[in-house]
Amino acid sequence: MLRFGTLGTANITPRALIYPCVDEPRAMVQAIAARDRVRAQSFARWARIPDVVDDYEAVIAHPRCNAIYVPLPITAHREWSISALRAGKHVLCEKSFAANAREAEDMALVAQETGLVLMDAFHYRYHPVFFRAKEIVDSGELGAVERIDAAFHIPVPPSRGKDIRLDYATGGGVTMDIGCYPISWVRHLTGEEPHHVTARAEVGPQHVDLMLEADFEFPSGIRARISGDMRPNTRFRADFEVTGDKGSLKVTNPLVPQNGHLIEIRIGDRVVEETRDRRPTYGYQLDAFIAAVKNGAPLLTGPDDAVKQMRLIDRCYQAAGLPIRGLKPEELTS
Repeated sequence: MLRFGTLGTANITPRALIYPCVDEPRAMVQAIAARDRVRAQSFARWARIPDVVDDYEAVIAHPRCNAIYVPLPITAHREWSISALRAGKHVLCEKSFAANAREAEDMALVAQETGLVLMDAFHYRYHPVFFRAKEIVDSGELGAVERIDAAFHIPVPPSRGKDIRLDYATGGGVTMDIGCYPISWVRHLTGEEPHHVTARAEVGPQHVDLMLEADFEFPSGIRARISGDMRPNTRFRADFEVTGDKGSLKVTNPLVPQNGHLIEIRIGDRVVEETRDRRPTYGYQLDAFIAAVKNGAPLLTGPDDAVKQMRLIDRCYQAAGLPIRGLKPEELTS
């Protein structure tokens, strides 16, 4: 059985790990630690996690845990993922994978050295909705693909306390938390990395992008525009549209299709609407993680892909005139 240790009590943990493990007899959550032990104990009682330990090191060292879930602030992903891998534990690491490409490369190298599973938690990629979208694009049904438009916008109201998404020191920025999804969507739909990137951003707290829009040109000639937006007045959207010389494909809510989704294919005057099942993306993600651990199955969002993803995020920040995440204070310019 896969026995996870989880680091902290992040809001994403129930959806990404606890609930999927409830429905999966081959996996469970064995241990937890948090900076506040009382909070960890409360979370453990709610989630029925057997063991509460003193700190993250104790979770990683736990003799019954053979996998570690890392939902910490992004600037902590490199340290704790590498620590877990060095301890002989497989790692499911939340997105964004690392603060920057250099950190991602460090993590990928350790995964290669240890031979352990290291997965970038882009859960959408394992759901039948995205598989179907990829199948349509690759089939030639749309003709030669010319353009992709992809967006994830969700309003984030001003926080009364500290919000790590709005703090550069913790890897904050819309592109790290929200815009990373449309970036990943277009990368996986094209199967390419862009050779040209332009971007523009709206900044809130110093160095922190509240909105970032980028244009990509791919070697095949495909052009793409992505946007992430967490300004308080933005309107929610999560979708992408692929336009070819014969037709188009629009997918509404490829992010969490379990909450409702639609696949629309337009070829001339013909419109076909499809849906797939509404099993949560996180369950499919856990399936893929288990298959990689137990059977050596390849991951669609493994370390190599994660490095490419972070390289493109770095390029977006640089094109928008912003520093990549993870720089030390002395490396930043005002």
